Amino acid sequence: MKATATAHPIQGLVKYHGMRDAERRLPYHDSISLCTAPSRTTTTVEWEPDATPTDDEYRIDGEVVNGRGAERIEMVVDHVRDLADLNAAVRVESENSFPSNVGFGSSSSGFAALAMSLVEAAGLDMRRPEISTVARRGSSSAARAVTGAYSVLYAGMNDDDCRSERLDVGVGPNGFDPEEDLRVVTALVPAYKETEEAHREAEASHMFDARMAHVHEQLQRIRDRLRAGEFSGVFEIAEHDSLSLTATTMTGPAGWVYWQPETIAVFNAVRELREDEDVPVYFSTDTGASVYVNTTAEHAERVEERIAEVGVETDIWNVGGPARVLGESKSLF
Repeated sequence: MKATATAHPIQGLVKYHGMRDAERRLPYHDSISLCTAPSRTTTTVEWEPDATPTDDEYRIDGEVVNGRGAERIEMVVDHVRDLADLNAAVRVESENSFPSNVGFGSSSSGFAALAMSLVEAAGLDMRRPEISTVARRGSSSAARAVTGAYSVLYAGMNDDDCRSERLDVGVGPNGFDPEEDLRVVTALVPAYKETEEAHREAEASHMFDARMAHVHEQLQRIRDRLRAGEFSGVFEIAEHDSLSLTATTMTGPAGWVYWQPETIAVFNAVRELREDEDVPVYFSTDTGASVYVNTTAEHAERVEERIAEVGVETDIWNVGGPARVLGESKSLF
């Protein structure tokens, strides 16, 4: 009763903050993201029938997980126990290939890989949209990391409705393929806020209702542009959505400001490239100070060169596929 799985983290395109049900992690509205590769989380789990759930053990990058992190893992583990009618302990070992807690989506890939490996090790016959409802209990964004590439998590009040599906994309008139030709230059700025706190801050903001009124049109527009393979159309919406979401979150009761000077410097560099050099490039952020800089394969090297001049660590990522089960040779223990 052992399995290993891997998943890629997500970059939110039309994001969400605020949940109508925090325990089951049911968001107020749909959300859309893409998975980034080669960044990944790999997780091995083993059910131990001779031990009880009080003997569960969770480790990430070699460190024992305690506190709220352990509670979130337990929500996913206990749900699989219920589905499989198990009363066994579980051992969980997880490794990230990229920095965690910097705004690059490590919780999404972590819970997606956890859900895939738990379901496989328990012998459950579930398709990815069903598994996305398991991952969602740890992180709503993890649901989209299960289905991979460009995916949508539908809002709903139950697991039949609130699940993720992969989106179809089209090739644009200029030949741009959103799955093959996108490049993401990452700008690492090590500052981070807990996403759970961000949900509470955004929901308490006076701007939350305005975002709710606005976001549904954004969701419709970005889906149309993905089907049409429109690079600028998709990533201009993602850039504007980052500003909208952050404005809502930063105007909550705590008055968070989680961007850093380097974050703003990256924004300015992106706009200089776009306006002065006519480079197709847009920025995007999730909950943190790090920045995704979206461009095409043709311009990736120039974009990375300019972003590195800001003085931040950079890398070039592409679009990743769905979470998947790995062979025994990839086991972490």
